[in-house]
Amino acid sequence: MSQVPESSYKSDSDRGEYIKREVQKYLQYWPWFVLSVILALVAGYMYLRYTPKVYTANAKIKILNKTKGLELPSSAFVFNRSNINLENEIEILKSYRIIENVVDRLDLTMRFYEEGNVLTTEVSQLPFNIIKTISNDSIYVSSSYVIEVKPKGFEVTPSSTGQVLLFPDFESTNTNHNLPFELSLNEAIKVDQLIGKSYVVKFSSIASVTKGLKGGVGVGVLGKNSDLLQLSFTSQSKSKNERVLNTLIDVFNEDGISDRQDISRRTIDFIDKRFKLLARELDSIELGIQDYKQDNNLITIESDAQLGISQRTLSEEELFALQNQMTVTQMLRESVENQNSNTDLLPANIGLDNASVNGLVSNYNALVLERDNLKISGGSNNPNVVVLESKLKDVKSNIYASIDSYAKQLEVSKSQLLRKNRKYSSQVYSLPAKEKAIVDITRQREIKQSLYLFLLQKREEAAINLAITEPSIKVVEYAISGGAAISPIPRSVYLLALLAGLLLPAAIIYIRHLLDTKVNGREDVVERNSKIPIVGELPRVKDQQLIFSNPEDNSVQAEAFRILSSNVDYILPPKVKDNGRIIFSTSTIKGEGKTYVSINLSLSLSSINRRVLLIGADLRNPQIHTHILEEKHKPGLSNYLHDTDYDWRDALIKGFDKHPNHDIILSGSIPPNPAHLLTNGRFKKLLDEARLEYDYIVVDTAPTILVTDTMLISQLADATIYLVRANYTEKNLLNYSKDLFESGKLKNMAYVLNSVDTNKSYGYGYNYGYNYGYGSKE
Repeated sequence: MSQVPESSYKSDSDRGEYIKREVQKYLQYWPWFVLSVILALVAGYMYLRYTPKVYTANAKIKILNKTKGLELPSSAFVFNRSNINLENEIEILKSYRIIENVVDRLDLTMRFYEEGNVLTTEVSQLPFNIIKTISNDSIYVSSSYVIEVKPKGFEVTPSSTGQVLLFPDFESTNTNHNLPFELSLNEAIKVDQLIGKSYVVKFSSIASVTKGLKGGVGVGVLGKNSDLLQLSFTSQSKSKNERVLNTLIDVFNEDGISDRQDISRRTIDFIDKRFKLLARELDSIELGIQDYKQDNNLITIESDAQLGISQRTLSEEELFALQNQMTVTQMLRESVENQNSNTDLLPANIGLDNASVNGLVSNYNALVLERDNLKISGGSNNPNVVVLESKLKDVKSNIYASIDSYAKQLEVSKSQLLRKNRKYSSQVYSLPAKEKAIVDITRQREIKQSLYLFLLQKREEAAINLAITEPSIKVVEYAISGGAAISPIPRSVYLLALLAGLLLPAAIIYIRHLLDTKVNGREDVVERNSKIPIVGELPRVKDQQLIFSNPEDNSVQAEAFRILSSNVDYILPPKVKDNGRIIFSTSTIKGEGKTYVSINLSLSLSSINRRVLLIGADLRNPQIHTHILEEKHKPGLSNYLHDTDYDWRDALIKGFDKHPNHDIILSGSIPPNPAHLLTNGRFKKLLDEARLEYDYIVVDTAPTILVTDTMLISQLADATIYLVRANYTEKNLLNYSKDLFESGKLKNMAYVLNSVDTNKSYGYGYNYGYNYGYGSKE
C-alpha cells in the first residue's frame, strides 16, 4: 500500500482519518487475527505440554589465599603471591581434568530416561536396581538400551541390534547376555506400579560426557570486587544438577589441597632419604669408638686437663655448629644437583643459617607452583610459562652461587676455629694422643646425632603441616535448585504465542498490501487523481447479472446504480431544449466492467420514466448481446455505419420487457476497419438524430489503452464515465487516465469504481447494505 506523507495532511482531522482508515484495513480481517491467536495459544500449550522442563542449580564458593598452610610452623617461608587470580581459578575449575574426575566419580557415562506417550524425560535414577558391569574407560561409542517392564519380567532392546532380550522374574543374573549392566527388582517398589512403563539407558564415552559437562557448567564472578565464584548447571533433573555442582566443588577443593601439600610431601621424602645415610654413619662411629677403646684400654680423660678441656669444648661446640652447617649446605647442594629439571620443588627450611640461600629456595618453590598453575590453565606453550621457566633457571643459578659462597665462608670460619682449637689443644698437650683420637671420634658422633635429631624434628613439623593443611576454598552455599523450571516459562511462551498470533496475520496483511499493485478502493484513486470526480462506487456481487429487469428491484446493487445515475446527472451539462444527453462508458483495459455498467446505468435511467438508448460502440469485442441473449452478428451499429441506406431505427431492439422506454442498438457484425467507420460522420449523425428522440444516450465504447476507437469519437459525448475495477485495475494505469483527463482527450470525465468490496470501505464507503426498508418482505 502506498503511504501518504504526514506533511500532506491539511489538518489533524485528515491525519486522524488516515490513521483510522489504516487501522480498519487490519480490523476487517479480525476473524483471521482471532483464529491466529487461538492457534498460537494452542501451539504454545502443546509446546509447554510436550517440551522437557529444564532446571538450574547454583552454588557459591570463596577462593582462599593459597599462601596459607604452605609454610612450616617454625619457618618464615612465604609465597610471593598475595593476590588471587580468579580468572585462573575459573579456568582450573572448568578444566578437562577436573570435569573428568567429576564424571568418573558420579559415573555420568550412564544416563537414564523415562519414556512417556510423547515426551522422554531424563531421570536421576531408575525405579529398579541397575548395576553397570563395565568401566568408563571401556566405553568408546555411544549406545542405548530400551527397558520395558512386562508382567513376566524385563524386556531389553539394544539399539545396535534391535534384538529383544527377556529376563524372567525381573532378574538378569540368571540369564546369559552381553549387556553392560545387570538388572534386578527393587523390593521397595511394587511391580504393578511399573508394568507397561519403558525406560532408556544410554552409555556415552567419558570424553564426550566430559566435553558436554564442561560446556554446561557455568562459572562467573559474583561481583565486580568480589572473590566469590558462582557455579551453575542446568539439566532436566534437579538432583543431577545438585550432585554435579557439589561433586565439582569437592574435586576442586581436593585438587587445591593436594597442590598445597606437595612441599610438605617432598620435604618428608628428602628427610627420609637422609635418615638412612645418617643411621649407617652413626652405627659406623659407634663401632669405631668401641673398637678403639678396647684396643687402647681407654675409659676417661685425666682431671688435670679439665680446665683446658672445658675451654676447648666451648671452641669445639662452635666447630660442631659450623660443621653442621657445612653438612647441611652439602646436602642441599646435592639435592639441587640431583634435580634433573625445573619441575621439582626444593626442600625448604632444613636448618641452613643463611637468609640469602633460604630466600632463593623459597622464591624458587613459589615460581614452580605458579608455573604449574599456569600450565593447567594455559598449557606448556603459554608465554607466561616460558617466562617462568627462564626465571627458574636464573634462580637456580643464584642458588648454586649462594651455596658456593656460603661454603667458602664456612671453610674460612672453620680454619679460624681450627687454629683457635689448636691453641687450646696445646694447653692439654699432656693428654694422651689416643685420648685425643677418642675425642675426635666422639665429636663426629655428636655431630651426626644432633643432625639426626634436627631432621627428625623437621620431619615431624612437615608431617603436622601436611595433616593440618587448610582447604583451598570455602563453600559459601552448596548447590540449590530453583523451584520452577527455567525453560520453558509458561508466561513467556504464552506471551510470545499471543504476539506471534497478532503479528503473523498483521505481517501477512501488511506484505499483501505492500505488494498489492491493484486499485482497492476510493483512496487509491483519489491519491493519484484527486481532480477527477468519482460519481459512483458499485458493490461487488458474485454474479454480475443485469438487475433492472424489474424496475422496482431494491437490492444493494440496484440502489448503487440509482445513486450512480443521480451522480452522473449532476456532471452532465444542462439540457438544451428537448435534446437528449450523451454518456460514454469506457475503461483502460478489457474486463473492468464498462459493458455491465453501461447496461445497468441505462436501465437505471429508464426506470425513472426516461427514454434511454443504449448503443454498443465497441465494434471489436462487443458484449451487450451476451446479456440479452441475442445473436452476436445481428444487424446493428456497424451495419448502419457501413450502409448509407440503412436506418439506425431498424436496428432498435427491446432487451427488457419491463423497461418499455429502453432501446438497444447492438454493435452488429464485426467490421475490418472500426476506426474508419466511427469517423465517417454517420456515428455523429446517429447521435444527433437520437438526441431528438431520447433523454439519455448511453454509449458502450472500446477500452482506451487498447485501441483508438474511443478517442476518435470522445468529443461527441456530454460526459464520459471511466470504469476502474477494484482488485483488478493496476494502479499505474490510473496515470494513463489522468493524462487523458489533463489533456482533454476525454470530455467531462468522471470515475466509476466497480466491484468494491463492501467490507473494505476503509472508513468511508456507503455500506450499501443499509436495508432502507421499502419494498422489503416481512
